[in-house]
Amino acid sequence: MQKYTVVVCDHIHEAGLKMLQDDESINFVMAADVDKKELVEKIIPTADVAITRSSTDVDAFFIEHATNLKAIVRAGVGVDNVDIPGCSKKGIIVMNVPTANTIAAVELTMTHMLSCMRMFPYSHDHLKNQRIWKREKWYGYELKGKKLGVIGFGNIGSRVAKRAKAFEMDIVAYDPYINPSKVTDLDMTYTKNFDDILACDVITIHTPKNKETIGIIGAEEIAKMKDGVVLVNCARGDLYNEDALYDGLKSGKIRFAGIDVFGKEPAINNKLLDLDNIVVSPHLGANTYESQYNIGTQAAENAIAAAKGIAYPNAMNLPIDESKIPPFVKPFLEMGQKIGFMASQINKSKIVSIKVGGNGEIGNYVDSLATFVTVGAMSHSSETINYVNADFVAKEKGIEVEAENLGDSIVYKNLITVKLTTNEGTTTISATIFDDGVQRIVSIDGFDNEVAIKGDMILFKNSDVPGVIGSVGTILANNNVNISDFSLARSANKEALAVILVDTAVSDKTLEELASLEACKSVSYARL
Repeated sequence: MQKYTVVVCDHIHEAGLKMLQDDESINFVMAADVDKKELVEKIIPTADVAITRSSTDVDAFFIEHATNLKAIVRAGVGVDNVDIPGCSKKGIIVMNVPTANTIAAVELTMTHMLSCMRMFPYSHDHLKNQRIWKREKWYGYELKGKKLGVIGFGNIGSRVAKRAKAFEMDIVAYDPYINPSKVTDLDMTYTKNFDDILACDVITIHTPKNKETIGIIGAEEIAKMKDGVVLVNCARGDLYNEDALYDGLKSGKIRFAGIDVFGKEPAINNKLLDLDNIVVSPHLGANTYESQYNIGTQAAENAIAAAKGIAYPNAMNLPIDESKIPPFVKPFLEMGQKIGFMASQINKSKIVSIKVGGNGEIGNYVDSLATFVTVGAMSHSSETINYVNADFVAKEKGIEVEAENLGDSIVYKNLITVKLTTNEGTTTISATIFDDGVQRIVSIDGFDNEVAIKGDMILFKNSDVPGVIGSVGTILANNNVNISDFSLARSANKEALAVILVDTAVSDKTLEELASLEACKSVSYARL
């Protein structure tokens, strides 16, 4: 019987260790207490699969010595300590355990919320440590009747909302990538207007940490909030801008905050700790016995499956077996994921269907292409989306994914077309790769625009009348937005579509000014 070596680099629950020990095909190595340098230099080279937590950095030094490693299982949700691009280059699959600590994170959020409303940790300290009995000092607020804004309505956010509703709170949920019925069926309010969240009495956030969500609450957003708002973050650090949070707490604009996660951890010198209207905990979202059991056993299950080559559950970077596909295919797969991501930003609503077509030889690989497009299109979801689970999650959400070989193209050697349909409309994008290796869009919604797939991109659809280009240029110039490329296409029905590449991020204010032009039919914005 072939045996596979699984190295446990950090401590996990003993139930997970027992699963590894009991599997006859697994050579189990417990190395959690081994010096990290010795671990990497002497033990990791023997491993088929490694299980890590936050104490072991999967960095360049680790990857260099992982000469036999097939996969890494990060026992938990966050992979901040894993060099995913470095692992991908080495062909190492990175997996995590994204749902094992769901309930623990939900209950910790409620703990922080209640602690903020009743200042419980401070009254506890006053009596127990200072031995002062002063009831009149500790008047708090009730959750009942308060409006709770939930940013991100995935596994954790939705469960927080259900528990808050049991406290008779009014729930307002913001998540542009879900079906609104997921909220409204629970007798809660769904909104696409972020200002509705900012008007709530209590705000809690439950999103991934990415370009769209980092600093989603900053000084501008705090200024719009009610005086005396309560903010809670038990998700990821930096979702709230810490400088703005500090200023808001110090001024009293934010009455109280409950924070479990920080931009830089351990956060023992964070200036937020100097304030007396904040409840903090040292990143305890997964710290329950039940959660640790779930994390340990799921990590062990995933490691065993990966070692045997059965499956790679929750793989975040499933590599392509390049020996089974021509070299030209991989760039098209990567381009397909970008187009899916772009389309989901242009057509930002609940996805109904994703249709992927391939002209030319790429049409023979359209099924794989559809998976990559789906990953890109669904990357804004509250759930973690990867090449392994994309089709499953799409099916679970009722999203129809279709792939079709469209035969030869008259114009292009290879062409891919993505048609993304949401409950607000359809966006169709066609793209190809020219002989110089440049990925270029050649058509958007029937307009023959040709533009590189990169950077910050404004799509401006308008009535084809004189003066529009000048007005658009003036608005961008007045907002210090520099144009790097401008592609204009016209249609027979006297409409035009401009795809404008710009050098900097574009503010909502600038987009609103563009939308206010009389000739404007629509304006959208994508960042690639």
